[in-house]
Amino acid sequence: MTARSKTAKAKPKRARVKSGHPKHAVLMAALVHIPFDGFTDSVLARAAEEADVSGTEMMRLFPEGPLSLVEALSEWADAEMVRTFAHRNLAPLKIRERIAFAVNTRISVLKPHKEAARRAAAFLTLPPHAALALKLLYRTVDAIWRGIGDTSTDFNFYTKRAILAAVYFSTLLRWFSDSSANEQETGDFLRRRIDDVMRFEKFKAQVRERASGLPSLSDIFSPGRRGTTPDRARAKRG
Repeated sequence: MTARSKTAKAKPKRARVKSGHPKHAVLMAALVHIPFDGFTDSVLARAAEEADVSGTEMMRLFPEGPLSLVEALSEWADAEMVRTFAHRNLAPLKIRERIAFAVNTRISVLKPHKEAARRAAAFLTLPPHAALALKLLYRTVDAIWRGIGDTSTDFNFYTKRAILAAVYFSTLLRWFSDSSANEQETGDFLRRRIDDVMRFEKFKAQVRERASGLPSLSDIFSPGRRGTTPDRARAKRG
């Protein structure tokens, strides 16, 4: 190993971080050290020192220590993603194009901090952190749906978020291991996942259409109709 490569892999020196908000300043300082040391109390303490944030203020901003630091990273990435949405007219795009744009935007925000994002994901896979992992994933997919203009309030509100959570999380994991040129493999993976969802939605629509011609449960089980078959029920309604 050359002297130059040793220098490239050495931990960065401490530097004062200036930012308008103390929490953001601490996060930005911590992101320099997380790729080397992960989400730890020592990283948080070092970031506080570099951001000139007092211990009392740190207890208020990061009450759960490293867990709060992971949450701060996710909140920052969500906010940056939504800010990008504001500068792009999504109205002309199809829904699949909006979803692809949103997921790619969220990943692009994290790209300069890929190793920190990878460590955050690993940190959240630990059993004690499962509740926070679900909360942060929900916040992200909710921000995506709202950001691309979804206004549903019925049962689809939940199904859309559940489906997108699977698409986003699987794409994020693919991105972590993607070493292809321009991370093309991640883009291809995302397109395939969205195609799968679109096919499933088309299938659901076909099932609903076919089911509309079948008798309801009240037709089948109501008193006096116990012997009614689906064909007879349709004949009666016809």
